[in-house]
Amino acid sequence: MTATTPAPSIDGGGLLDEVEAFHRRFNVFPREAAYVAVTLWDAHAHLIDAFDGTARIAFLSPEPGSGKSRALEIIETLTPRAATTVNASPNALFRLVEAPEGTPTLLFDEIDTVFGPKAGGDELVRGFLNSGYRRGGKSLRCVGDGSNQNAAWFSSFCAVAMAGLGSLPDTILTRSVIIRMRKRAPNETVEPYRRRTHEKQGNALRDQLAKWADTVRDQVADAWPVMPEGVSDRPADVWEPLLAVADAAGGDWPARARAACLELVRAATENDEASLGIRLLTDLRDTVFCGADRVPTAVILECLLGMDDGPWADLDDKPLNSRSLAKLLGQYVTAGNKPIKPRGIRTAAGFPKGYYADDLTDAWTRYCPPPPPRSATSATSATPQVNGGESVADSPSGTRHMSPETATPLFPVAG
Repeated sequence: MTATTPAPSIDGGGLLDEVEAFHRRFNVFPREAAYVAVTLWDAHAHLIDAFDGTARIAFLSPEPGSGKSRALEIIETLTPRAATTVNASPNALFRLVEAPEGTPTLLFDEIDTVFGPKAGGDELVRGFLNSGYRRGGKSLRCVGDGSNQNAAWFSSFCAVAMAGLGSLPDTILTRSVIIRMRKRAPNETVEPYRRRTHEKQGNALRDQLAKWADTVRDQVADAWPVMPEGVSDRPADVWEPLLAVADAAGGDWPARARAACLELVRAATENDEASLGIRLLTDLRDTVFCGADRVPTAVILECLLGMDDGPWADLDDKPLNSRSLAKLLGQYVTAGNKPIKPRGIRTAAGFPKGYYADDLTDAWTRYCPPPPPRSATSATSATPQVNGGESVADSPSGTRHMSPETATPLFPVAG
């Protein structure tokens, strides 16, 4: 009887190196961490059935011609049952996921045509993408002919990569690894992609990834990867399958994956336009109040609208006003669990409406990043000041900003 020769083991780390090198031939990503994340995402698509959740990946840019679609093209060659769509109906998406061939890898190009400012937003597609983030995610649909309709559950759990202009709804962004693409600089060159030749090369790597995935499926299904310090909640959910893949691959991939995780999670926070409320709270704390215990609404608006790098002068083609300020802050609550609302403030000129630091402190603690280091004069140089107890509006000189040497906080914290 002839002995069976065991199949040679597959070097997972070396294979991921090859996949990363394949991306580098055709894609210029904005940071090194992106190559790590995209490579791990390709591999995780082959192990989708081993995870409780999946990481979406989103290639976004402010302008066309930034390499987003090319990134999806390369991913298409490397992932299982890849299906590229531009504007599929929700029912078609549900049926694609339920197809007997197996779970697809959905590549959604020009996602801005679904969620962009001119698209109006497709709530059914948003529901599909939101529910498919977790295993067991399903949606209820009617099926049948004519009046003979029956309710049926359809799965939406699958790996999804997206590319588009601008941004995405909050609920999708927070479930995604975000790669913010940009146009290539003159010194950034890539190899021209020729589908007839290069698709076969990518498919060969795809088949190797599939074979390797079969050898580590049980390992990653039982894995509880250690998260980098400071990564928790939703970002941890997003990165858990990618870190599990890195740990299974070994070599330098576990360390590279965690470094990429930290970098991209922080970058997403820095570029997060999804939470205008958090930006407002942070600007109030660091630019407006600066240690004051209360500030009139008129002064708050003056400060915010005067910020050169702030979004407040153009919110949906209108500047921030007292009503929109109250609406944004009303989403948050005080330490007593009541909505933050403007209250009367005693000044030399009367009782204008304004906001109190005591009402905002709990929200500042819960939602805002740590405050930046402050110099001895920073607390008095940003906020409009008063002199001798007069309000800004009543100051005889009409001066809005006084020098740090002579200014005192508008409404100092009581000692």
